[in-house]
Amino acid sequence: MDDIIAQLRENVIQGRMSQDDEGIDDTLTGPGVIELTQMALENKIPVKDIIAEGLTAGMEIVGEKFNAKEFYVPDMLASAEAVSEAMDILKPYLEGQNVSAKGKFAIVTVKGDIHDIGKNIVAILLKGAGYEVVDLGIDVPTEKIIDFVRENKPDFLGLSALLTTTMLVMGEIIEALKMSGLRESVKVLIGGAAVSEEFAREIEADAYCPDGFNAVRVLDSYVAA
Repeated sequence: MDDIIAQLRENVIQGRMSQDDEGIDDTLTGPGVIELTQMALENKIPVKDIIAEGLTAGMEIVGEKFNAKEFYVPDMLASAEAVSEAMDILKPYLEGQNVSAKGKFAIVTVKGDIHDIGKNIVAILLKGAGYEVVDLGIDVPTEKIIDFVRENKPDFLGLSALLTTTMLVMGEIIEALKMSGLRESVKVLIGGAAVSEEFAREIEADAYCPDGFNAVRVLDSYVAA
């Protein structure tokens, strides 16, 4: 059992979604993340252990290697996508075992901006970390975001913008949340090349997240509080 989890963790680090993938270390063969996740289930390993000790532990190491510049964006993406596939396999079992997600996270690229690579990375990492993620897409009008928050009551709202022109929309969204009486119901996180810690304070966002791994840490800190 421990061997399956150890293999799963290593294959997450290597970014091997399936046994057909090479991974970063091309000497690694055998089952990949998908097959190992299924094997773990067949061996009756608890879902929470598969996630915590296999998937999440692997992604934490990927994050350390990424921050140390040992891994690059494509390496990190391969690992994150493998974890996302594993989470899709585990979702019915999570529901069956009454294991709830850590919280609902809605993420969006704001009106006027069509950039989505950073947004997609954050979504995949948070999904792998155990959050229910709803991706509202790109170039999304403020009214649609407000309506979603009102109707679906997410715990967290992630706003992304790459451009200095579109980042101003983030402030408009927070003001609209206030006007709608919804601001206190949701934590607002912002990210993207154009924004900064200073800008987050200026528009009264709850947090600035420079990357997906930071977003996971910030959300986990809110959940633990």
